Amino acid sequence: MERDNDSYQQAFILVGFSDRPELEIILFAFILVFYILTLVGNTAIILLSIVDSRLHTPMYFFLGNLSFLDLCFTTSIVPQLLWNLWGPEKTITYHGCVAQLYIYMVLGSTECVLLAVMSYDRYVAVCRPLHYTVVMHSRLCLQLVTMAWCCGFLNSFVMCPQTMQLSRCGHHKVDHFLCEMPALIAMSCEDTTLVEAFAFILGVALLLVPLSLILISYGMIAAAVLRIKSSEGRKKAFNTCSSHLTVVILFYGTIIYMYLQPANSYSQDQGKFLTLFYTIVTPSVNPLIYTLRNKDVKGAMRKLLGWE
Repeated sequence: MERDNDSYQQAFILVGFSDRPELEIILFAFILVFYILTLVGNTAIILLSIVDSRLHTPMYFFLGNLSFLDLCFTTSIVPQLLWNLWGPEKTITYHGCVAQLYIYMVLGSTECVLLAVMSYDRYVAVCRPLHYTVVMHSRLCLQLVTMAWCCGFLNSFVMCPQTMQLSRCGHHKVDHFLCEMPALIAMSCEDTTLVEAFAFILGVALLLVPLSLILISYGMIAAAVLRIKSSEGRKKAFNTCSSHLTVVILFYGTIIYMYLQPANSYSQDQGKFLTLFYTIVTPSVNPLIYTLRNKDVKGAMRKLLGWE
């Protein structure tokens, strides 16, 4: 089947929520508020982890990287989405769509691996506290973050070309509010079995493998916490890990549903709202989850604001 040569000249139409025009203004306000929260919260964590010496630890090094990922992840989507929600113009150029898909997949895949890296950090902190500074040295932390980014780039550079090269028989309407891989595969008019197989294999590697490592880490953490005799010690260990585990549940719960199912069973309406959740809501609440019960971050914030 011939490829769509005119795809490179024509824009894609992001259908988004245009079938529900009464929702668009409400969604615009909702998304704008959460985007501002994302910018403020994650920028604050990045600045605090840099300027406060008390936060120069592996945990906050990884948290700063997570905040940077969330900032870029949301920013790769929200400005285009707000523009489309505000007026009748729903288009995105072909090259803009390609760029959005590449960036979105790099950052999303990197975050999957980074959350597993953070669970390993929590495992060492709880299960091997006396060896923590020796095990989690700065070189290892940098290597783990680099590995996460390399996995993200590898996934994007494998799947994005395969997705964009699918023939669409002149169709340019993407039934989504962004150029997302499942939606782009679903609009193809050719056999997508091979592309879906690759997507499933990489999905297992980048979603289920890190999630399995996270669950193993927290299983070992739970066993270690139960062996702690003092209630104060158990409470401290629980506080150390509960924030990260909450973020894992929010992020993985939605993204696994999105990417580990066949494209022909992909529910567009449900997919749009789930994508809104893990791309816009989750990055905005991550800073709150990590700071509400964290004395170090709250202390650093008070110091930065001159309240102590």
